[in-house]
Order: sequence, then C-alpha cells, then structure tokens
Amino acid sequence: MSIEPGVLYVVATPIGNLEDITLRALQVLAGVDLILAEDTRVSGRLLQRFAITTPVRAFHEHNERKITSWVIERLEANASVALISDAGTPLLSDPGFYLTRLLRAQNKKIVPIPGPSALVCGLSVAGLPTDRFVFEGFLPAKREARRHRLRELEREYQTLVLYEAPHRVLATVADLVEIFGRERQAVIARELTKTFETIRSDSLPALEGWLQEDGNHQRGEFVLMVEGRPKTGPGQDQDEVTEEELRTLHLLLEELSLKKAVALAVRLTGQNKNTLYRLALQAQDRA
Repeated sequence: MSIEPGVLYVVATPIGNLEDITLRALQVLAGVDLILAEDTRVSGRLLQRFAITTPVRAFHEHNERKITSWVIERLEANASVALISDAGTPLLSDPGFYLTRLLRAQNKKIVPIPGPSALVCGLSVAGLPTDRFVFEGFLPAKREARRHRLRELEREYQTLVLYEAPHRVLATVADLVEIFGRERQAVIARELTKTFETIRSDSLPALEGWLQEDGNHQRGEFVLMVEGRPKTGPGQDQDEVTEEELRTLHLLLEELSLKKAVALAVRLTGQNKNTLYRLALQAQDRA
C-alpha cells in the first residue's frame, strides 16, 4: 500500500501475542515518517521484532497536549504519522483523543488501521450477550468514586465491559458483588493472547473467591464482563421509573431522611422499594 503524506494513521497493535499484527499495520509502521508511541520501550519490542526502523516519539497522557501542535505542524509539512498505543486499538482508554479531535476540526485526514482490541477479544469468548453492551473502560481508582459509578451502572440491561489493573481487580470485583448482587454472572479475561491467558466464567461471588485463592490470579491485564440487569423475573425491580415517580422521590428527599423518603415514595407510587432506594442513593451521591 502507498502511504499518503500529511495523514495520521491510527494503527491497532497486538494486545499480547506479537503474531496478531496485521500485514497492513506492518506496512504502515514501516512506511510512515514518524510513529507516536504511548511507551517507546513497549512499542520498541514490537518494532524490533519486525525490523521496523521508523523514528519513534513518545506520545502519552502526560505530554499529549504539549506536543500535539508539533505533530500537527509535521502533518501540515506533509509528513505521514502513525499513532499506536502500548497494546490494542488506540483511543480505547488510551491517549489520542485531543489530537484526533483537533485534526477533525481542521478537516485533516485520519485513516484507521484496524486490528486487535481487548474489548472485542474478551466479548467474543465471554458467552454473554454482545448485541448491545456498555464499555466503561477503567473505573475511578478511588474507592468511593468507583462505587458511585458502579451504582449508576447497576441499572444497565446491557453487558458491562470494564478494564482493570491487577492491583485493583479484587477490590473492583468485591464492589461489584456488593452493588450488583450475588446472582449476576460475569467473566474475567486475564492476559488475553498471552502465555498465561485465563478466561473464567462464574457468578460474581465465585469470581471474587477465585481471585482470593491464589495471588497469581490477580496478576496481568484484565477485562471484566458482567451480564446486564435482568429485565424480568421473581424479585426483580420493575423495568422503568416514570418521570413523575422520580420527581416524587426527589421532592421527598428534600424534606425527609433517605429511609423515610423511600418508604413514603413506595406508598405513594407503588414502585419497587429496591429501585427507589438505589435511585435515592444516586441522588445523594450527586448532591
């Protein structure tokens, strides 16, 4: 393929197994004038493996805004540039948004070079519904912020996909058990495409126990996938809360304690108590 001058190529790279690189990606990386890499040491192993000698410059969350103007100047001077992340498809929980947004605003050409993605790789083998899903990426690192976000996500009917770091994965799964309940099915995909690839499917409490039983189970890179909230069934919440029911709850919360407001809202609306209690907690978190 021919490399166009003045174009940014967004190139997907392997998430573990270097043999997953595409032929087109290799051609682009070898043919452009410059490669922007999240971590030059990590990307250096890939480039060395395939004898690619293109100049590389670091481009990560700490310097993206600082050097974006320089990158745009290079593109305007008809240089061709490839953007890669440490692994997978760039901009999925990786740097690049600021640069691509500015280039789009200036009607500059951006070409995607598709390839591996931990998100798609995990979903393809999870055995959970994939017709619709919610990709949340990395949750907040701090416990209260993480739990607040999970309370918002608990009502989603679609499969939930998370990325998580090894030092937080156990705490995150423990929060999922508490907030999502003990019945939800989930899948942990660990070290996808690598030597110690592990894909574990079970209930959330069982997966929490599996992580606890061996410290090695908490090592590596994780994709967590959780089935969506069931829409029907014994003991399940009603599917929807009307605007009027929500307004009633908020008005009561302005005057009463959370417990009393929920109890009175249940009597006035007939809505499920658990549903209203969760909504009340979310309202308090936002206040």
